[in-house]
Amino acid sequence: MDTHADNVPADPAPDTPPAAPIPVPVPVDEPEPAAAAVPAGPVRTRRRGRTTLLIAAAAVLGAVAGTVTGYAVQYHREPTPLPALSQPDIRTPKPVQANRNTTARSMSVNRWVKTDGDLRQLLLPKPKGAKHEQKPDWEDLYSFATWFEYEGEMFQDLAMNDFRRSATVSWSKGGKVYVDIRLVQFREAVQINAESFGEGQQSYLGEDDWAGNEGEPIPGSANGRTYIFDEPHREPGYEPLYEGMAVAWRGDIVMLITYRNNSGPIDEKDLKSLAKRQLERL
Repeated sequence: MDTHADNVPADPAPDTPPAAPIPVPVPVDEPEPAAAAVPAGPVRTRRRGRTTLLIAAAAVLGAVAGTVTGYAVQYHREPTPLPALSQPDIRTPKPVQANRNTTARSMSVNRWVKTDGDLRQLLLPKPKGAKHEQKPDWEDLYSFATWFEYEGEMFQDLAMNDFRRSATVSWSKGGKVYVDIRLVQFREAVQINAESFGEGQQSYLGEDDWAGNEGEPIPGSANGRTYIFDEPHREPGYEPLYEGMAVAWRGDIVMLITYRNNSGPIDEKDLKSLAKRQLERL
Protein backbone atom coordinates (compact mmCIF):
# COMPACT_ATOMS: atom_id res chain seq x y z
CA MET A 1 0.00 0.00 0.00
CA ASP A 2 1.22 3.45 -0.92
CA THR A 3 1.55 5.56 2.17
CA HIS A 4 1.30 8.77 0.16
CA ALA A 5 -2.09 7.82 -1.05
CA ASP A 6 -3.20 7.27 2.49
CA ASN A 7 -2.34 10.86 3.37
CA VAL A 8 -4.56 12.33 0.65
CA PRO A 9 -7.85 13.53 2.10
CA ALA A 10 -11.00 12.10 0.76
CA ASP A 11 -13.11 14.13 -1.62
CA PRO A 12 -15.85 15.98 0.20
CA ALA A 13 -19.37 15.01 -0.33
CA PRO A 14 -20.90 16.76 -3.31
CA ASP A 15 -23.76 18.21 -1.14
CA THR A 16 -21.39 19.75 1.49
CA PRO A 17 -20.04 23.27 0.73
CA PRO A 18 -16.36 23.81 1.04
CA ALA A 19 -15.22 25.13 4.45
CA ALA A 20 -14.15 28.75 4.62
CA PRO A 21 -10.46 29.27 4.96
CA ILE A 22 -9.33 30.14 8.49
CA PRO A 23 -7.56 33.56 8.56
CA VAL A 24 -4.05 33.44 9.85
CA PRO A 25 -3.03 36.52 11.90
CA VAL A 26 -0.13 38.33 10.39
CA PRO A 27 2.30 39.70 12.98
CA VAL A 28 2.53 43.48 12.91
CA ASP A 29 5.45 45.35 14.35
CA GLU A 30 4.11 47.46 17.30
CA PRO A 31 5.75 50.87 17.81
CA GLU A 32 7.82 51.17 20.86
CA PRO A 33 6.25 53.39 23.58
CA ALA A 34 7.65 56.89 23.66
CA ALA A 35 9.61 57.83 26.68
CA ALA A 36 7.67 59.93 29.20
CA ALA A 37 8.56 63.61 29.03
CA VAL A 38 9.96 65.06 32.24
CA PRO A 39 8.40 68.47 33.05
CA ALA A 40 10.89 71.27 33.22
CA GLY A 41 9.00 73.17 35.99
CA PRO A 42 5.83 73.15 38.12
CA VAL A 43 2.67 72.34 36.20
CA ARG A 44 0.03 75.19 36.25
CA THR A 45 -3.62 74.28 35.92
CA ARG A 46 -6.32 76.90 35.09
CA ARG A 47 -9.00 77.17 37.76
CA ARG A 48 -12.61 77.61 36.75
CA GLY A 49 -14.39 80.88 37.75
CA ARG A 50 -11.25 82.97 38.01
CA THR A 51 -12.71 85.73 35.82
CA THR A 52 -15.89 85.84 37.93
CA LEU A 53 -13.91 86.20 41.14
CA LEU A 54 -11.85 89.02 39.65
CA ILE A 55 -15.00 90.90 38.58
CA ALA A 56 -16.61 90.46 42.01
CA ALA A 57 -13.46 91.67 43.77
CA ALA A 58 -13.31 94.70 41.49
CA ALA A 59 -16.96 95.51 42.27
CA VAL A 60 -16.34 95.35 46.02
CA LEU A 61 -13.27 97.52 45.74
CA GLY A 62 -15.25 100.00 43.64
CA ALA A 63 -18.03 100.22 46.25
CA VAL A 64 -15.52 100.72 49.08
CA ALA A 65 -13.67 103.38 47.09
CA GLY A 66 -16.96 105.17 46.35
CA THR A 67 -17.94 105.17 50.03
CA VAL A 68 -14.56 106.50 51.10
CA THR A 69 -14.74 109.21 48.44
CA GLY A 70 -18.24 110.19 49.59
CA TYR A 71 -17.11 110.54 53.21
CA ALA A 72 -14.12 112.56 52.12
CA VAL A 73 -16.27 114.95 50.07
CA GLN A 74 -18.81 115.32 52.88
CA TYR A 75 -16.05 115.93 55.44
CA HIS A 76 -14.76 118.96 53.55
CA ARG A 77 -18.19 120.53 53.08
CA GLU A 78 -19.61 123.17 55.38
CA PRO A 79 -22.12 121.74 57.91
CA THR A 80 -25.78 122.28 57.02
CA PRO A 81 -27.43 124.58 59.61
CA LEU A 82 -30.23 122.97 61.63
CA PRO A 83 -33.72 124.54 61.65
CA ALA A 84 -34.60 126.82 64.54
CA LEU A 85 -36.09 125.21 67.63
CA SER A 86 -39.76 125.83 68.37
CA GLN A 87 -38.69 127.05 71.82
CA PRO A 88 -35.25 128.61 71.38
CA ASP A 89 -35.33 130.13 74.86
CA ILE A 90 -35.96 127.48 77.50
CA ARG A 91 -37.42 129.10 80.58
CA THR A 92 -35.60 127.95 83.68
CA PRO A 93 -35.48 129.69 87.05
CA LYS A 94 -32.34 131.70 87.62
CA PRO A 95 -30.17 130.63 90.54
CA VAL A 96 -30.62 132.74 93.64
CA GLN A 97 -28.71 132.97 96.87
CA ALA A 98 -30.02 130.84 99.70
CA ASN A 99 -31.93 132.62 102.47
CA ARG A 100 -34.32 131.82 105.30
CA ASN A 101 -37.06 130.95 102.80
CA THR A 102 -34.93 128.35 101.02
CA THR A 103 -36.31 124.81 101.16
CA ALA A 104 -35.19 121.45 99.87
CA ARG A 105 -37.70 121.78 97.06
CA SER A 106 -36.65 125.26 96.01
CA MET A 107 -33.02 124.14 95.85
CA SER A 108 -33.86 121.38 93.35
CA VAL A 109 -36.66 123.16 91.50
CA ASN A 110 -35.37 122.06 88.09
CA ARG A 111 -35.68 118.41 89.08
CA TRP A 112 -39.39 118.65 89.84
CA VAL A 113 -42.10 118.03 87.28
CA LYS A 114 -44.50 120.91 86.75
CA THR A 115 -47.49 118.78 87.68
CA ASP A 116 -45.92 117.90 91.05
CA GLY A 117 -46.56 121.45 92.17
CA ASP A 118 -49.82 123.26 92.89
CA LEU A 119 -52.38 122.04 90.35
CA ARG A 120 -54.52 125.10 91.01
CA GLN A 121 -51.88 127.24 89.33
CA LEU A 122 -52.21 125.16 86.16
CA LEU A 123 -55.93 125.87 85.80
CA LEU A 124 -56.97 128.39 83.17
CA PRO A 125 -57.74 131.85 84.56
CA LYS A 126 -61.27 133.12 84.03
CA PRO A 127 -61.63 135.20 80.85
CA LYS A 128 -62.11 138.93 80.95
CA GLY A 129 -65.65 139.88 81.84
CA ALA A 130 -66.44 136.46 83.38
CA LYS A 131 -67.57 135.89 86.96
CA HIS A 132 -66.03 133.32 89.25
CA GLU A 133 -68.55 130.73 90.37
CA GLN A 134 -65.74 128.99 92.22
CA LYS A 135 -62.16 130.12 92.46
CA PRO A 136 -59.35 127.61 91.86
CA ASP A 137 -59.55 125.14 94.72
CA TRP A 138 -58.73 121.58 95.75
CA GLU A 139 -61.29 118.80 95.48
CA ASP A 140 -60.99 115.65 97.58
CA LEU A 141 -62.01 112.15 96.50
CA TYR A 142 -65.52 112.35 97.95
CA SER A 143 -66.27 115.78 96.45
CA PHE A 144 -65.04 114.70 93.05
CA ALA A 145 -67.05 111.46 93.12
CA THR A 146 -70.30 113.35 93.84
CA TRP A 147 -69.89 115.10 90.51
CA PHE A 148 -70.92 111.83 88.79
CA GLU A 149 -74.35 110.26 88.53
CA TYR A 150 -73.31 107.01 90.23
CA GLU A 151 -71.18 108.58 92.93
CA GLY A 152 -70.85 105.44 95.07
CA GLU A 153 -69.45 103.34 92.25
CA MET A 154 -67.20 106.19 91.13
CA PHE A 155 -65.84 106.69 94.65
CA GLN A 156 -64.91 103.00 94.86
CA ASP A 157 -63.41 102.95 91.38
CA LEU A 158 -61.26 106.03 92.01
CA ALA A 159 -60.05 104.70 95.37
CA MET A 160 -59.00 101.39 93.78
CA ASN A 161 -57.21 103.12 90.90
CA ASP A 162 -54.96 105.40 92.97
CA PHE A 163 -56.77 108.73 92.82
CA ARG A 164 -54.28 111.31 94.05
CA ARG A 165 -55.94 114.74 93.97
CA SER A 166 -58.11 117.07 91.93
CA ALA A 167 -58.23 120.82 91.34
CA THR A 168 -61.21 122.71 89.92
CA VAL A 169 -62.36 126.16 88.84
CA SER A 170 -65.65 127.45 87.40
CA TRP A 171 -66.94 130.72 85.96
CA SER A 172 -69.94 132.15 84.12
CA LYS A 173 -70.31 134.72 81.33
CA GLY A 174 -73.36 136.93 81.15
CA GLY A 175 -75.46 134.51 83.15
CA LYS A 176 -75.69 132.31 80.06
CA VAL A 177 -72.47 130.35 79.67
CA TYR A 178 -71.15 128.22 82.56
CA VAL A 179 -67.74 126.54 82.47
CA ASP A 180 -66.28 123.97 84.90
CA ILE A 181 -62.67 122.73 84.58
CA ARG A 182 -61.20 119.86 86.56
CA LEU A 183 -57.67 118.48 86.61
CA VAL A 184 -57.63 114.96 88.08
CA GLN A 185 -54.27 113.43 88.99
CA PHE A 186 -53.52 109.76 89.63
CA ARG A 187 -50.62 107.84 91.14
CA GLU A 188 -49.04 105.62 88.53
CA ALA A 189 -46.45 103.54 90.36
CA VAL A 190 -47.97 100.24 89.20
CA GLN A 191 -50.26 100.96 86.25
CA ILE A 192 -51.29 103.80 83.92
CA ASN A 193 -54.47 105.07 85.59
CA ALA A 194 -54.95 108.45 83.93
CA GLU A 195 -55.21 106.99 80.44
CA SER A 196 -57.63 104.31 81.63
CA PHE A 197 -59.85 106.88 83.37
CA GLY A 198 -59.81 109.24 80.38
CA GLU A 199 -60.71 106.49 77.93
CA GLY A 200 -63.54 105.42 80.22
CA GLN A 201 -64.98 108.94 80.20
CA GLN A 202 -64.80 109.15 76.44
CA SER A 203 -66.38 105.73 75.95
CA TYR A 204 -69.78 106.60 77.45
CA LEU A 205 -70.03 110.11 75.99
CA GLY A 206 -70.73 108.65 72.56
CA GLU A 207 -73.91 106.94 73.81
CA ASP A 208 -77.35 108.33 72.98
CA ASP A 209 -78.07 109.23 76.62
CA TRP A 210 -75.08 111.58 76.55
CA ALA A 211 -73.51 113.38 73.60
CA GLY A 212 -74.73 110.84 71.06
CA ASN A 213 -71.67 111.28 68.80
CA GLU A 214 -67.97 110.44 68.65
CA GLY A 215 -66.85 114.04 69.19
CA GLU A 216 -64.13 116.06 67.49
CA PRO A 217 -60.34 115.95 68.12
CA ILE A 218 -58.78 118.75 70.14
CA PRO A 219 -56.13 120.59 68.07
CA GLY A 220 -52.63 119.63 69.17
CA SER A 221 -53.75 116.63 71.23
CA ALA A 222 -53.23 112.97 70.39
CA ASN A 223 -56.13 111.72 72.52
CA GLY A 224 -58.31 114.69 73.49
CA ARG A 225 -61.83 115.17 72.10
CA THR A 226 -64.65 117.68 72.45
CA TYR A 227 -68.30 116.60 72.50
CA ILE A 228 -71.30 118.76 71.62
CA PHE A 229 -74.48 117.06 72.81
CA ASP A 230 -76.92 116.36 69.98
CA GLU A 231 -79.94 117.23 72.11
CA PRO A 232 -80.22 119.85 74.90
CA HIS A 233 -81.24 118.87 78.41
CA ARG A 234 -84.90 119.73 78.98
CA GLU A 235 -86.86 120.08 82.22
CA PRO A 236 -90.38 121.46 82.70
CA GLY A 237 -90.33 125.14 83.62
CA TYR A 238 -86.73 125.70 82.42
CA GLU A 239 -85.14 126.81 79.19
CA PRO A 240 -83.31 124.07 77.25
CA LEU A 241 -79.76 123.62 78.52
CA TYR A 242 -77.20 122.97 75.81
CA GLU A 243 -74.13 121.03 76.89
CA GLY A 244 -70.63 120.24 75.71
CA MET A 245 -67.65 118.41 77.23
CA ALA A 246 -63.93 118.03 76.61
CA VAL A 247 -61.84 115.08 77.80
CA ALA A 248 -58.10 114.64 77.40
CA TRP A 249 -55.11 113.40 79.38
CA ARG A 250 -51.44 114.18 79.50
CA GLY A 251 -49.09 112.22 81.71
CA ASP A 252 -50.82 111.38 84.98
CA ILE A 253 -53.47 114.11 84.71
CA VAL A 254 -56.93 113.94 83.12
CA MET A 255 -58.58 117.19 81.99
CA LEU A 256 -62.39 117.43 82.19
CA ILE A 257 -64.22 120.52 80.90
CA THR A 258 -67.99 120.98 81.12
CA TYR A 259 -69.47 123.76 78.98
CA ARG A 260 -73.16 124.75 79.33
CA ASN A 261 -75.29 127.39 77.67
CA ASN A 262 -78.88 128.13 78.73
CA SER A 263 -79.60 130.55 75.90
CA GLY A 264 -78.61 128.70 72.74
CA PRO A 265 -76.34 126.09 71.09
CA ILE A 266 -72.76 125.59 72.22
CA ASP A 267 -70.00 127.60 70.56
CA GLU A 268 -67.80 124.71 69.39
CA LYS A 269 -64.85 126.98 68.58
CA ASP A 270 -64.89 128.42 72.10
CA LEU A 271 -64.97 124.94 73.67
CA LYS A 272 -62.08 123.73 71.51
CA SER A 273 -60.07 126.85 72.30
CA LEU A 274 -60.58 126.34 76.05
CA ALA A 275 -59.52 122.70 75.83
CA LYS A 276 -56.44 123.49 73.73
CA ARG A 277 -55.24 126.29 76.04
CA GLN A 278 -55.80 124.19 79.18
CA LEU A 279 -53.80 121.29 77.73
CA GLU A 280 -50.94 123.62 76.85
CA ARG A 281 -50.66 124.62 80.51
CA LEU A 282 -49.96 121.00 81.43
